[in-house]
Amino acid sequence: DNEAVTAGQVLFTIENRDFAAKVAQAEAALATQEASVATYGSRLKLQQAMIDQAAANLRSSEADLNRAQLDFKRYAALVTSDYASRQKYESTEADSRKAEAALGKARAAVAAEQNQLGVLESQKREEEAKLLQARATLQLAKNDLDNTVIRAPVAGIAGNRAGQIGQYVKAGTQLLSLVPLPQIYVTANFKETQLTRMRPGQPAEISVDAYPDQPLQGKVESFAPGSGAQFSLLPPDNATGNFTKIVQRVPVRIAVPAEAPIAKLLRPGLSVTVTVDTRRDGAAEAGDGIVGAAHAGPPAPDARRSP
Repeated sequence: DNEAVTAGQVLFTIENRDFAAKVAQAEAALATQEASVATYGSRLKLQQAMIDQAAANLRSSEADLNRAQLDFKRYAALVTSDYASRQKYESTEADSRKAEAALGKARAAVAAEQNQLGVLESQKREEEAKLLQARATLQLAKNDLDNTVIRAPVAGIAGNRAGQIGQYVKAGTQLLSLVPLPQIYVTANFKETQLTRMRPGQPAEISVDAYPDQPLQGKVESFAPGSGAQFSLLPPDNATGNFTKIVQRVPVRIAVPAEAPIAKLLRPGLSVTVTVDTRRDGAAEAGDGIVGAAHAGPPAPDARRSP
């Protein structure tokens, strides 16, 4: 508790055996899927070779049919003049029909091999999709493994430690709070009637109760979008008509320069009194407030285990 930490410093580690095993399991599944995709690549090359072979057989069948038809026509002319036997004529006719059947079979073989190529390409696309899924699963497993090491998102002061050695934690369990000092700001609650001449950029003097002899100089940075009561746990509801007018207070954020000597001594929750110079007839508005802390990095003031 109460130690200064740097951005990226390890704060907690969570038992990672199960997460490491899931990473190893995901890596093995990825390797298996990569091998499957590579196998389909080889099968596609083999299938293309089979298509080429079937196409060659088709061309051969076309040539055989052409020769058989020429022989049949020649013997058909000869048999009418008794220059060829009837038996030879019938033999060439049978050869022509056999060649036609062989050609049809060759064409069917080419179509079948081409259809098989389409099936393999579809199966390969399915395996490639599974490969992408395996890679995503591995990345998720690695993310979970990385999340077992909890690091400080920003530099600051660690406090309010709740995590202990051997404690069971789950997603969302608060382990400690990290205050990103000295990125300090002040939230001052001014009456609504004091906001008439108040504008962003006006100078403000901050008196810290803990250090009354060391005033701070700041500037008005922004105004809350509603009164403090409006954002309270139980905001007032005057819809019934029972309305008692009460002056509301509006939170005003005052920027505090980080280079101020006292800025490093401030802590969130300290009480302060803020006076804003509205620059009109020397007028000034005073309000009470508290110190807060902001950070320039990602919004993670609490160290939590990621889901």
